[in-house]
Amino acid sequence: MTSLVYRRDIDGLRAVAVIAVVLFHFGVPGFSGGFVGVDVFFVISGYLITSIIWRQREAGRFSFVEFWARRARRILPALFVLLAAVLAVGWFLMAPKDYEELGRSVRYQVMFVSNLLFMRQDGYFDAASDLKPLLHTWSLAVEEQFYIIFPLVLTVLSSRFKHWRLIVLTLLLVSFGLSVWAVAHHPEKAFFLLPMRAWELLAGALLAVAPADKKRLTSTAAQCISLLGLSLILIAVLGYDKHTPFPGAAALLPVLGVIALIWANEHHTTWVGRVLSMPAMVGLGLISYSWYLWHWPVFVFASYISVGQFSPWLTGALIVLTLILGYASWRWVETPFRERRLLAKRRQILTAAGLGILVLGLAGQALRWTDGLPSRLSEQALHFAKASEWRPELKACITDGKQPVDTPFCRYGKAADAPAQVLVWGDSHGTALIPALQASAEQHGVNVLLASSAGCLPLEGLEYGARCAHDNLRAERALQTDTISDVMLVARWSLYLYGDAKGDHEHALHDSNGRYDRAAAEQRFAQGLRARVGQLRKAGYRVWLMKEAPLQPFNPPYRLSRLAMLHQPIDDVGMPVQDHLKQKAFINTLFDQIAAEDPAVKVLDPTPQLCDAAGFCRAEKGGNSLYTDDNHLSEAGAQLMIPVLQPLFEGLSAKGSSDLGNANTVR
Repeated sequence: MTSLVYRRDIDGLRAVAVIAVVLFHFGVPGFSGGFVGVDVFFVISGYLITSIIWRQREAGRFSFVEFWARRARRILPALFVLLAAVLAVGWFLMAPKDYEELGRSVRYQVMFVSNLLFMRQDGYFDAASDLKPLLHTWSLAVEEQFYIIFPLVLTVLSSRFKHWRLIVLTLLLVSFGLSVWAVAHHPEKAFFLLPMRAWELLAGALLAVAPADKKRLTSTAAQCISLLGLSLILIAVLGYDKHTPFPGAAALLPVLGVIALIWANEHHTTWVGRVLSMPAMVGLGLISYSWYLWHWPVFVFASYISVGQFSPWLTGALIVLTLILGYASWRWVETPFRERRLLAKRRQILTAAGLGILVLGLAGQALRWTDGLPSRLSEQALHFAKASEWRPELKACITDGKQPVDTPFCRYGKAADAPAQVLVWGDSHGTALIPALQASAEQHGVNVLLASSAGCLPLEGLEYGARCAHDNLRAERALQTDTISDVMLVARWSLYLYGDAKGDHEHALHDSNGRYDRAAAEQRFAQGLRARVGQLRKAGYRVWLMKEAPLQPFNPPYRLSRLAMLHQPIDDVGMPVQDHLKQKAFINTLFDQIAAEDPAVKVLDPTPQLCDAAGFCRAEKGGNSLYTDDNHLSEAGAQLMIPVLQPLFEGLSAKGSSDLGNANTVR
């Protein structure tokens, strides 16, 4: 029978887990794999909770209602206090869109399905995750989903099947197999969903119900296994990083490490067990749940306030603050409820839990209904925040796989149904230019056809997927049917060469084996661009190459809005032009070389309009954000492109309509 004797070493192991997670989230060097602390928690939770269930079942005292009441008493008071506090702080700090998303997160979390919400949004390691104060609650959702289901499964299996442990082991192996498969095919599902995470909890559960005679070890063996277990955890914490395919097979290290430590210290006191049982480690383990709850919202809100990177001193101060809040939550919220000094009876705690879920859920939904209560913000802060949203008319002019396959391209100019003289061909950065294209076309009395496809290079053979190849073919067909004389190629060129700011190379050019190599990507890009320009020139078109606007190293609407909310200056929001030119050096040189080789190829450069004489590329001008995110120009930013486009439209206007026809085709 599983003993419920208090294990100090397990609380120490909790301390290892929470320290790893906190230091990872605060970016402390050396803890790049600290996210595996969550996996340590999963195994510990599976072991301890199953131990309780199994002991009570053997004694004939197990009650599902009592079990769930105990879980409510253990989890919900501290969680509800945190949710209320986050909503209160968010009122003063968060932009409407973020506050609305916070309300949505609260609603999902009180139903313990926040992991489903975060799975559908940006990934756990994405920069946008830093704007989600409740992102870390995905792990609570996974645990609670497990403990709604597992007691029922354990009861049915153990009462009806002699070899029920083998069935549980089979479930573990199936879940592990799903995790390995999903890491390769659906990494977001592998990270967030219970079916791919259940094996970690089941590993602890199986250890808890293993027959006692199967667990006995010699003292020497226990010492060796304990050291091995700690080593496996530390290898993961110190050696993994955000690029490690996870969980899948990589999660075996922390999971097996925890199993080894719990197993080895169950019957023998080991050296590692003594370290884990030290008062400081046990103390941190006792407050680990509350510390985990508070550390991430503090990080997110501090990011809102400071805007820039944390200094080492500030990082240290914030970690201490999270520790203080964690202790306070454990001392004055967790402990009184767990010791039944508050709401002692089962009916009381379950009723309070239901009311808390209802109230917080409605509060979260209210933020969705009210669009994040924009009336909280000053007019300027709200203006900045709204810059992150494209008008529906702009969204309608970009193909991204959500519209019908052959949705007509958008047209701008003197008459919507008149033949176009210029084709603007590229990715979503073409869509961002619509305000400038529309104003220029109307001013000069010409028509523009926009072929804008999200995430798609306008270069043959280098397309990202079948949709991009199809949209490029559509653009080529458009050249054959309209009276087009000029073609402007525009894109976020650097994305396809170097990936995004987070180091994600998904859209970057890969070789035939699926590998990314910077030099090879540059070579393929240069060949592809020269081929496209040569194709167009052979067919008689003038070609205009639009260089890339500076990519800001942050999200300007968010940063500007937060600064306005905090009444802080915005004069230094931007980036040095040297950083921009260094990043685009290869692209700019290539464009200039191609233009120098053919007088009918021209280069358009937005940099002079976006960067001042002092060498600073501002993200704001005249109270307007110049960007919708870190790379797309806003409508205010696009208006600055009218002088950049002037050579193209003046040339079209001067030519007149008599000689604009072109019967040639692109081959």
